[in-house]
Amino acid sequence: MVEKLYVTYNDVHKLCQESAPKILADFKPDLMIAIGGGGYVPARILRSFLKQPGSHNIPIQAIGLSLYERLSGSAADDAVETPGTRVTRTQWLDFTALGEMSSLVGKRVLIVDEVDDTRTTLEYAVKELQKDVEEARAKMGSDLKTEFGIFVLHNKDKPKKGTLPENLTNGRYLAARTVGDEWICYPWEAMDIDEHDRNAAAAKVK
Repeated sequence: MVEKLYVTYNDVHKLCQESAPKILADFKPDLMIAIGGGGYVPARILRSFLKQPGSHNIPIQAIGLSLYERLSGSAADDAVETPGTRVTRTQWLDFTALGEMSSLVGKRVLIVDEVDDTRTTLEYAVKELQKDVEEARAKMGSDLKTEFGIFVLHNKDKPKKGTLPENLTNGRYLAARTVGDEWICYPWEAMDIDEHDRNAAAAKVK
């Protein structure tokens, strides 16, 4: 039986609040890119805690990447998903808001997702964003460098299939919590949020 970790909205809120000071101290992002759908809620909560007095809210862009596949034959209430083998791009940056990719050149960009599982999705996101930004920088003839950082709520302590650049993992990667290789149930995936919260509360008293 798959071990499950139930995470509530309050848990997510507190993890973002706890992590914000370190992100501000170490990175100070100009822009956040949320990987959908798990990165949307953490990015929005995190933005509130990253806002500095007298400054504007940090813009949030979204990209859609899919790697997980639902296990066939599972009952709806007990269904889990398993990592797929290929990343599918379902949505990319909104250039009507950004203008052009050149607007990312020279910026500090924080990529936000809910979990670092196999690292395949994060690897894809970083490589594709770096490639697009580098192409834009070359067209501009600019010497400015774009720096990428990563924030996840949970990092699974397991062998990773994907890899990240060394300069990113050394100082620009932050996981609010490191957990075992268990299935993490996030509140935005719950069909019955009250039952989800009861499961989370019951797990905490064991």
